[in-house]
Amino acid sequence: MITVRGHVIPDADLTWRFSRSSGPGGQHVNTADTRVQLSFDLAGSDAFPDALKQRLLARLGDRVVIDASEHRSQLRNRRAAEDRLVAVLQEAMRPPAAPRIPTKPSKGSRQRRIHQKKRHGEIKRLRGRPEG
Repeated sequence: MITVRGHVIPDADLTWRFSRSSGPGGQHVNTADTRVQLSFDLAGSDAFPDALKQRLLARLGDRVVIDASEHRSQLRNRRAAEDRLVAVLQEAMRPPAAPRIPTKPSKGSRQRRIHQKKRHGEIKRLRGRPEG
């Protein structure tokens, strides 16, 4: 079972697949199924309340699939996949950020902008031919 912010995901909702991994390891790579693929059926799970489940579905989709093959041992790759699943779910659980409330520019910022525009125009005017 995996716990995410107090919500327990039962093992029945998780699907594990193992296959041969690429990368370092010599002949061990060719014989051991160390690559791990963890699938979580979010749509069919009852681990989360409805409101939170709808937010997760909107952000992640029906199924979450995590691959892990960075370690030489299957057990370490399983732990890495579980940790990654927890991180993905925690990130998706975060409430949306509060919308930004637009404000008017301050008087000082307006004056600085006008002053900068006048200075830039004066620099461009001085680039021209001398009068006379």
